Amino acid sequence: MTETPIELEPQLSVQLLSQQELERGLQPPPLLQLPLPTHHPHQVQQQSQLQPAQQQQQQQPSEHQHQAKPVWIKHKRLLLLLLGLFLCTAMLGLIYYMYHKLHTENNNHAGPVTPCLSPACQQASARLSTSTDPFTQPCDYFLYPCGSDRLLLDSGGRQRGQGIPGHPQNQMEKRAGPKRRGRDEEKEDMRQQREDETLNRKTMLLQYLREILETTDRPHRSAVQKTKGFYHSCLDTRSLETTGAEPFLTLIQKLGGWAVSGQWDQADFNSTLSVLMRDYATFPFFNLYVGKDANEIARGTTKRYIQIDQPELLIPIEWNSKTQKSEAKTETLRPFLALCQRYLALLGAPPGSSMMHVGLFISLSSELAVAASPLHYRLLKRQLHQRMTIKELQKQAPAIDWLGCLQAAFHPLSLSEDDHVLLHNLPYIVKMSRIINKWLNKHELSTRGPVHTYMVLNLLHTLMPAMDSRFSEPAKNFSVALGNTDGVAPRWKHCVLETERGFDSVLTHLLTERTAHEEAERIIQDVFSSFKSKLHELKWTDQKSLQLVMKKVQSLIPKLWTTNEISGEAELDLHLSKVTVSTHSFFSNYVQLLSLWQKRRSKLLTKQTENTDILSVTPLLLGNDLLFPMGMFVPPLFHPTYPRAMNYGATGFLIAKDTLHLLLPEIYSHSETVHTVGECVWAHYLAATERAGRGGAFSPSAAQQQEAWVQYSALQVALQAYHQSLKHRPGVTSLSGLSHTRLFLTSFSQINCDSDPYRELMLLEPSFLITVLCAKSNLCPTSLQCSSQTQKNSLQTC
Repeated sequence: MTETPIELEPQLSVQLLSQQELERGLQPPPLLQLPLPTHHPHQVQQQSQLQPAQQQQQQQPSEHQHQAKPVWIKHKRLLLLLLGLFLCTAMLGLIYYMYHKLHTENNNHAGPVTPCLSPACQQASARLSTSTDPFTQPCDYFLYPCGSDRLLLDSGGRQRGQGIPGHPQNQMEKRAGPKRRGRDEEKEDMRQQREDETLNRKTMLLQYLREILETTDRPHRSAVQKTKGFYHSCLDTRSLETTGAEPFLTLIQKLGGWAVSGQWDQADFNSTLSVLMRDYATFPFFNLYVGKDANEIARGTTKRYIQIDQPELLIPIEWNSKTQKSEAKTETLRPFLALCQRYLALLGAPPGSSMMHVGLFISLSSELAVAASPLHYRLLKRQLHQRMTIKELQKQAPAIDWLGCLQAAFHPLSLSEDDHVLLHNLPYIVKMSRIINKWLNKHELSTRGPVHTYMVLNLLHTLMPAMDSRFSEPAKNFSVALGNTDGVAPRWKHCVLETERGFDSVLTHLLTERTAHEEAERIIQDVFSSFKSKLHELKWTDQKSLQLVMKKVQSLIPKLWTTNEISGEAELDLHLSKVTVSTHSFFSNYVQLLSLWQKRRSKLLTKQTENTDILSVTPLLLGNDLLFPMGMFVPPLFHPTYPRAMNYGATGFLIAKDTLHLLLPEIYSHSETVHTVGECVWAHYLAATERAGRGGAFSPSAAQQQEAWVQYSALQVALQAYHQSLKHRPGVTSLSGLSHTRLFLTSFSQINCDSDPYRELMLLEPSFLITVLCAKSNLCPTSLQCSSQTQKNSLQTC
C-alpha cells in the first residue's frame, strides 16, 4: 500500500452565465477562456436577410443590437455545448482530485496529523534540524561512498577497512589511504560531519546506558545504587591519580610478594595461578571461556563446556608463513622492553635488578609466543574443539594442576577429572606445559622467580583500567607504536563498558524497565510480515529453494529478546549482597568486579538458556526464536512517543536489513532478482557520480550486488510495514513539520554504514537509496533528481 504525496491544486471556480448575459454579448470569466466567435459584416447581413418578416418588424433597436442578436441565437447551442463539455471536464477533474485525496488518506489511514511535543520528540527535532535534509540536498549522498570508496578509480578517497592481522593477539592493522587536498579535503570534512550527525548503533546504546547510570530521577534499592556507585567511581579520575600504585603493591603482597622487590616467599606455582584465575580473572598461560561444542550445535544440543585456548600474550608477535611458527616482532622488542622497565620502576623495582627481570620476562614470553598459532592455521590443522577429559588433559600437560585450577575458576561448581573440556590448540598447551616445567626447574633461576614475575605482570595488565595515568599512558603510546590508530575512547564510554562487565544483570533490569515492549513487539511483527511478503516477490531460480526458505521462515517466532532471570530489584540486592562499592576507590571496586565476572562465567556453565546480551544491537537466531535485543529499541533511533514514521524509517529498516542478512546469507545464487536490483541501484549511483565528474569504470561483485539488494529491499520492506501499520492502527503525529513518507525517509537518512558489519560490501551510503526509491514513483513528496534529465529518463525503477 503506497502513500501518495498530495499537492493542493488551485481551487476550481465555475461561474454559470445567465441567458441575459449571453444576449448582451458578455465574455465568459477569464478562468474558462472560451473564445467568442467573430463574424464578418457580410455574414451578418446574410443572416439578417434570412429572418422571417414578422421578426424583422419587431426589431427596432440600434443597428448593433439588430446584428448581434441573431448571431448569438444561432451559436447559442454550440456555446452551451462547449460550456457543458468544460463543466464535465471540471467535474471529472474535481472528482479525480477528491478521489486522489481520499485514496491517499485511505492508504495512510492517518486521520488528522498532530505534532509530537514529548521531550523525546523535542530532542529528535533538534537533532534533525542540524542534519542534512535528503529532500533539499538529495545529490550530496554520492559524496559519501560507504567503505568501498577505494574501489572508485578516481575518487581520491581514503582507504578504509581492516587488514588481515598477523596473529589474533595483535591489534588490527589499519590501511591508510592518500591524503586529500583541495576539494577532496572539503569532501572529507563533509563526510566527517556526516558521520558525526548520523547514528552509530553501538555508541547510541552506550550513550543511552550512560543516561540511565547518570540519572537520579527516583530512589533505588541497594543493587542499583551499587551499580551507579561503581560507574561514578570509574569517572573519578582525580581519586585514581591520587591513589597511585599503592593498591597494586598491596595486592602483590597478598600473593606472597615477588622477586623484583626482593621480598618473595616463593609460593607454590599452581596455588598462585588458581588465585589469579578465581579472584582476578587473570589467565597468564591459557585462556578459559564457556561455550557450546560447534560439532553438536547442528544436532540442537544446548550443553556448554569449559573451553581452553591459548592466551592473549602481552608481547607483540607475528606469524611467519615460511617457518609456520609465531615469533616476537623484532621491531617492537625495544619499545616493549622500555615499557616493561617503566612498569617495574613505577612499582619500586631497584634500578640495578630491573633490567634482569625484564629480560627474563621477555625471554619466557618469546618461548610461549613460538608455541602459539593464528586461527586460520588452527582451522587448517583441525585443532579447534578437540574434546578430552580433564584427566586426559592432565597427562598431556602435567605442569598445570588442571582440576584444581578449573575448580577455582568455576567455584563453587563441583568438577571431576572425568568431565570433558574442549581445547582449541592442544599443541600449544602441551608445549606451554614443557616450557613452564623447564623454567620452574632451572636451579640458577630459583631465587629470581621468572614464572611468578610473569604472572604478576599479567595481573598488572588485567588491572590496567584501574591504574593511574602513569601506567595507562605508556600502554596507550605503545599501542599506537604497534599501529593502532583507533584513538582513545572517552572516559564515560570506558566506564559504561566496565560497569556492564560486572553489573550486567542490573543494567539489563534497568534497560528492561525503560524499553517500550509493546511498541517494540509491534514493529518487529509488522516488519517480519512485510519481509515474508517480499520473499514471494522474488524471482527464484527454482521453486524448491523458495519452499525451503519459506518453510524455515514460517517456523520462526520473531520477538523481543528479554530475560526472566532476575524478577526485580529485591533479587538483585541479594545477588550483590556481598559487594561493597567505595565512592573513592575505583581500584577496590574493580577487583570486586573481576570477582563478579568469575561468578558470571560459572553461571554460564550450568545455564541452559542463552544469556541476554545487553550490548547486542543485532538479532540472534536461537532455535526457532528470532530474537531482537532491547539495544535496538533505544533513543534516538526509537522511542514510543516518536511519530510512527520515524520509528519505522530507522529501526524498522535496521530490523529488515538484519533479518535479510541473517536468514538469506546466500540469496544471490537462488534469485535473479538480486542481480537485477543490484545492477539497477548501481546504475543510479553511476548516473549521479558521472554527473558530478566522479564516475569510475568499476563493476560491482556478486557480494556487493547482494548487499545493494539487501539495503534497498530493507528500505522497501520497512516502508511497506509502515503503511500496513497505518492501515491497522490509524493515527499520525508529525515532527519538525514532517509526517508520513517524508518523515519516514528523513528518519532513514540518519542511518549510516560506518558501524555496519557489511560496510565493506556496501558501495554507497544507504541514504542514496532514497533517490533510487523516488526516481520513478509517487511515494516521495518531491522529485529527487541526481542525474541529468536524459539519464533520469533512461533509468529503470528498481
